[in-house]
Amino acid sequence: MKRLKVLHLFFWLVIIGLVLTEAKAETPFAKKIYKVLIIDGQNNHRNMADGTVMMKKFLEETGLFTADVITTPKKGENMDSFKPDFSGYDVVLSNYNGDAWPEATNTAFEKFVKNGGGLVIVHAADNAFPKWLAYNKMIGLGGWEGRNEKSGPYLYFDEAKGKMVKDTAKGVGGSHGHQHEFVVTTRDVKHPIMKGLPTAWLHQKDELYDRLRGPAENVNVLATAYSPVEQKGSGRIEPMLMTLQYGKGRIFHTTLGHENYSQKCVGFITTLQRGTEWVASGKVTQAVPADFPTVTKGSARP
Repeated sequence: MKRLKVLHLFFWLVIIGLVLTEAKAETPFAKKIYKVLIIDGQNNHRNMADGTVMMKKFLEETGLFTADVITTPKKGENMDSFKPDFSGYDVVLSNYNGDAWPEATNTAFEKFVKNGGGLVIVHAADNAFPKWLAYNKMIGLGGWEGRNEKSGPYLYFDEAKGKMVKDTAKGVGGSHGHQHEFVVTTRDVKHPIMKGLPTAWLHQKDELYDRLRGPAENVNVLATAYSPVEQKGSGRIEPMLMTLQYGKGRIFHTTLGHENYSQKCVGFITTLQRGTEWVASGKVTQAVPADFPTVTKGSARP
């Protein structure tokens, strides 16, 4: 009887040991959920509130993110109440282009990114805050709102030289031609955001930003697109996707996403998801979806 009790105890000790070992083995692979704060409220693009809803969905459907939305006061209203607690988040996604924020909010935002917080800039958010030096360094390039050669160089891809060049000549800062479908070409195939994507893919109808200017410091252009003269564009190859560093913070800047139909492009969705993971962690674990567009065939989700 005593021997049976010992064997019984030994049996349960073995089972407990196996359970603990399995739990310990699984711990390093537990999926981290990153917290994202989406800022909207003012924008020169009328459907950006809908865009916020879409981008929140795109991020959360990966299982990697939870996203909160904070909406600023309306244009012309008192902004003193706009004081987000950035410290509670891993990433801030800006879908904002409007009135200046309170100085204390600017300072807190700069501290957040400089200390390692991730930042995602979407389309018209690069039109914002032309006089805010730190913000312009974060986004690298911006447009409109009084920007010109004094804001910094115009960055474009020179095919003959095979590299990005900085044009310091006098000129406007920010423009675009007619909306149309266009091919996005990868320039940094080894970057985690772009790794595994087709070298070139057809993007849905969108504004193709051109002649963007800014400090253009620490900019790594991931992808470009040709802005055709026949569409009233620049006739040059313009940066579409880029990454930057500000202090310890990683930044992903996409010029894509003008309208709801633009943001339904699987290329926009995928690069947004992968870009947000990269700014949060420095790596990308997401696979390229089967419905990603090709160079000749676009792809959009309902």
